Amino acid sequence: MRNNSFFKIIILILGVVFFTSCDKDFNTIGDNLIGNEHFGLESKSFNVLSYNQKIGPVQSNNLPINALGVYEDPVFGTTEASFVTQVVLASPNPVIGANPEIESVILYVPYLVKSTTTDATTGDNTYVLDSIYGPETGKIKLSIYENGYFMRDLDPLTGFLERQKFYTNQASEFEGLKKPVLLNNDTSETQNTAFFFDKTEFKETTPATTTGGEPTITRTPPGMRLALNKAHFKTAIIDAVTSGSGKLATNDVFKNHFRGLYFKVEKSGTNPGSMALMDFSKGTITIKYKEDSSTTPVERVERSIVLNLTGNTVNLLSNTNKPDYDTAVNNPNTTAGDEKLYLKGGEGAMAVLDLFDKKDDIGYNDKGEIVVGANNIPDELDDLRNPANKKKLLINEANLVFHVDGDVMGTNKLPIRMYLYDFNNRRPILDYVSDGTTGGLVYGGLLNATKVSDKTYKFRITNHIRNLINNKDSTNVKLGIVVSNDIANTNSTMNNLRSPLSNFSQVPQVSLTNPRGVIFHGGKSSVPAEKRLKLEIYYTKPN
Repeated sequence: MRNNSFFKIIILILGVVFFTSCDKDFNTIGDNLIGNEHFGLESKSFNVLSYNQKIGPVQSNNLPINALGVYEDPVFGTTEASFVTQVVLASPNPVIGANPEIESVILYVPYLVKSTTTDATTGDNTYVLDSIYGPETGKIKLSIYENGYFMRDLDPLTGFLERQKFYTNQASEFEGLKKPVLLNNDTSETQNTAFFFDKTEFKETTPATTTGGEPTITRTPPGMRLALNKAHFKTAIIDAVTSGSGKLATNDVFKNHFRGLYFKVEKSGTNPGSMALMDFSKGTITIKYKEDSSTTPVERVERSIVLNLTGNTVNLLSNTNKPDYDTAVNNPNTTAGDEKLYLKGGEGAMAVLDLFDKKDDIGYNDKGEIVVGANNIPDELDDLRNPANKKKLLINEANLVFHVDGDVMGTNKLPIRMYLYDFNNRRPILDYVSDGTTGGLVYGGLLNATKVSDKTYKFRITNHIRNLINNKDSTNVKLGIVVSNDIANTNSTMNNLRSPLSNFSQVPQVSLTNPRGVIFHGGKSSVPAEKRLKLEIYYTKPN
């Protein structure tokens, strides 16, 4: 009987773990998998020097997803995100018959969707959109133009050996070369001056083709669906084909003839704005037209040309920062550290961490004797590296816990997770690389909002600290922390700064597409101990 009860309990626990691992709300999963109880362990806290680092204009071309819209953050300020993309012909070198006349030109880019429910009676779908920042019905002024700036593939400054880079602050260059005709010129203001990210599916009914037949209903998931200027596309596409110019013969030629679309975003009057993350590579422009048939008698036949929104892209960002945020990131205290750490995605800010207190050129030899000239080993780390201690200590866990400054952030929505990495070498730390859980749940970096008054993000850097202590050749590198959308499916891609510094030239790509920000308490001694950023190490002493 006891064995049966025992096995039932085990099955129940495994079931809870399995279903929890499928949950997309990551706020407390990491702590559920590895508890915060450390029975029988000793612990010690170590100081962390931490300070702000402004990111500035950064490479933002060919991102997997891009931001579009206006995000107004009461703590950090306002971010406007515009976008430019090349377009290509789904079928190059189209053939167009006699007397073509455009019926419609429709731009469609699907939104990211979090969930869908279907009405069993009507078949209609209700969608919950993903990655929308700001009010659900927040409006923006959206103006779409034909791009006039040629986005080359390769950089001539590198002898055409490297990919051409484009940056967040190049809006003026695209603005200056855009074609003057507004393409989304529909009379409905929801298509231009008061555009919003509508979660309603598009439903189109086609009448029945036979008597007594049922009409056909076509449902399209919610997305940016705009009617574009027919006259402009007649000149740029239809006339370019019928004239025999060869400008649509191949996509390489076409991308120079029609250089893509420029999605220009501005605030819509006094309306609160909103911003969405979008995968523009799934977007299309469908040109529907009629032409004369080649049969007798001549009939009008429906045809279409499809353009895909693929090719080179760039996300263009513009920030209007709040004074406190601006002052903090422009005046970091790299010697004593900062009391508050301001982290913001996009062309924003991050924090740099230096673990352990340091002292002048003193260390230990292999016998545990203090010597001078030991490569400026950090003081606290030096004690841990002491051979006499290493034989006695077993590092069970090492954590960095960041406390949100609740007094300033208030009810402001926070990023769901952060990303901690090797700042010196611009690569993931060992704990991220070795984490075998789905979504990096042991490594962490997820928002824990269990305590409303003390929201935190925790990273487990156990392997990083073990390597640092046990491998005397390892370097105590600085760590960087940035806002992230999700690190579960990311690689270690780094994007270049437009104006690199001697010690800071790249930033993790995962930080570029989340407009949100957060303020942490730093590691400075003036910060209350219970909120201060510290390195916590839990260890056991073998008998």
